[in-house]
Amino acid sequence: MTDFPPPAPLPTLARYAIIVDVGYIYAAAGELLFNTASRREFRVDADKLIGALTRHADGLVRGELLRVYWYDAARDRVPTIDQRVIAQMAWVKLRLGNLNARGQQKGVDAQIRADMEALARHRAVTDAVLIAGDEDMVPAVEAAQAFGVRVHLWGVEPPFGTNQAERLVWEADTVEILDRPFLEPYFTRQPIPAEQAEPSAASPSVPSPAQLFGERHPQPPRPVPKPAAALPRLGPVRERVEEAGEHVAHKWILTRGADNIRDLLPGPILPPVIDKELLVDAEKELGLSLRPYQEAREWLRDAFWARVRREFAEGQDS
Repeated sequence: MTDFPPPAPLPTLARYAIIVDVGYIYAAAGELLFNTASRREFRVDADKLIGALTRHADGLVRGELLRVYWYDAARDRVPTIDQRVIAQMAWVKLRLGNLNARGQQKGVDAQIRADMEALARHRAVTDAVLIAGDEDMVPAVEAAQAFGVRVHLWGVEPPFGTNQAERLVWEADTVEILDRPFLEPYFTRQPIPAEQAEPSAASPSVPSPAQLFGERHPQPPRPVPKPAAALPRLGPVRERVEEAGEHVAHKWILTRGADNIRDLLPGPILPPVIDKELLVDAEKELGLSLRPYQEAREWLRDAFWARVRREFAEGQDS
């Protein structure tokens, strides 16, 4: 009698949820495609975008989709017309936080954390696709993983530097980047007059990096009289270094969360790890090294603190 090897066990299919921080994906895609995080400056075919995300997840996770959780914000939690359309879509659950008077979304992070932990605890999913960038998501990822759920972090291709917290990337089981060709079909530029511009949930009452720097250009080198002997190499231009410091501060407030950046106050000393991250991000922005120039590093820190203090002084005034 011929012995046959035992049959291979049937593969266990995944059951997964797609969890979308809309403030993150809209702001990051706006920066990538249009150099702005203001929702008023572009339109989104959200239903088609959700369809693209589900198809992409099906190709990567290969299992059964439980549903898409769509986390957004609205004033007094009253949904907009676009949000009402999304709420009626099959397999989509709209979750709304509150949009305050300053255009900041409140309660969204807490909803994501609660839902991820509940799905994992009740074994409703084996996998979770999380589209987010804020470090505040780390506890949600850790809680889901503690119940055996695999967390797949998706981000939007950054136009420069990074738009996701480093620790969040570390904690995820896999990482995927949605690039420009993937996102372009669902976002359309919609210019608005400057006097009608309002802060959005993704850009809380402060100009975006593109608004700060989009129309400004580095100053040309100043003419220097040629001496008989060669002069040492000139260092970076102070204005450019200060712009980079403010730019990094603004980006960190958006991607790392205002509460995390507020914890750095009152300054002026940054923890060594954070100080190094500031230097690295600024050097990426400038395209040159600041390490040989101690004075330039002081300009960078001063501009970073000026932007952070201005942000939270404005918050206290409102």
